[in-house]
Amino acid sequence: MFNGKVLLITGGTGSFGNAVMKRFLHTDVKEIRIFSRDEKKQDDMRKKYKDDKLKFYLGDVRNIDSLKTAMYGVDYVFHAAALKQVPSCEFFPMEAVKTNIIGTDNVVTAAVEEGVKKVICLSTDKAAYPINAMGISKAMMEKVFVAKANKVDPEKTLICGTRYGNVMASRGSVIPLFIEQIKAGEDLTITDPGMTRFLMSLEDAVELVVFAFENAQAGDIMVQKSPASTIGELATALKELFNVDNKVRVIGTRHGEKIFETLLTREEHVVAQDMGDFYRVPADKRDLNYDKYFVEGDQKLSTEHEYNSHNTHRLTITEIKERLLALDYVQEELGKWQAKS
Repeated sequence: MFNGKVLLITGGTGSFGNAVMKRFLHTDVKEIRIFSRDEKKQDDMRKKYKDDKLKFYLGDVRNIDSLKTAMYGVDYVFHAAALKQVPSCEFFPMEAVKTNIIGTDNVVTAAVEEGVKKVICLSTDKAAYPINAMGISKAMMEKVFVAKANKVDPEKTLICGTRYGNVMASRGSVIPLFIEQIKAGEDLTITDPGMTRFLMSLEDAVELVVFAFENAQAGDIMVQKSPASTIGELATALKELFNVDNKVRVIGTRHGEKIFETLLTREEHVVAQDMGDFYRVPADKRDLNYDKYFVEGDQKLSTEHEYNSHNTHRLTITEIKERLLALDYVQEELGKWQAKS
């Protein structure tokens, strides 16, 4: 379905954007457009890959005109542009609103107007039962694209989304932090050893997006089943890989953080379709007939459980190390460390 097509990736210079680009660069796609506001990273990508398939568009999802220009002639859009850091969104919530909510509305509106065939919007586990500004903005982002998907002809433009957990070793995540602390001989700073997080590789996240492109219907949110780890055991696994004995210092849960993350709320789990390694959460097709909200109920909601990082498969230390060793970043850092030692 991608042969001869033109793809556009918003936030294309980020961790996920790079992974999607590499996934399709050596296939039969006609063109990959990288849309972002970071000219330095675009220039770095241009020099690194030197591939005529790659086209670079400078712009911001907050500006719908720059999106329309970039989307002219595009078949598929991967919408990955977002503000993702919990602390920065917490202190600058309106910036999260502008990028994550209004920016998403701009993306899907521009896609419809430019005749894009499919748009997939990337969300996060923090959007389920959100307690922080980043999660709330992503939850609203999901509402925005689902509402738009219900109002446009899916034969012309199909809009859907994915929701995934922590991507290991992505920018600003805890694995690079721990490795830097290990290399510096510092204490490993842990918020709460019992805190759990889903662990996905970038490749897992990309395959979720591809699966969604192939299987999702209008307004669907696709979720990949994912194992989890405690933060304490993740730190232990890294210490064993690097063969160090850095102390662990518990600093306490930070502002806006959860003890565990949720990939499917209880309400979503009731209606979700189990597709093996994935869940499909269909769009809510209800309208403003309020009887459907207040007269009709669902007994399953009283017994159904959410799907979260506490009740999913919990990785052992050995399994965590296997997943870490599968990451290029960890392999590179481990090689440098062993050469130095």
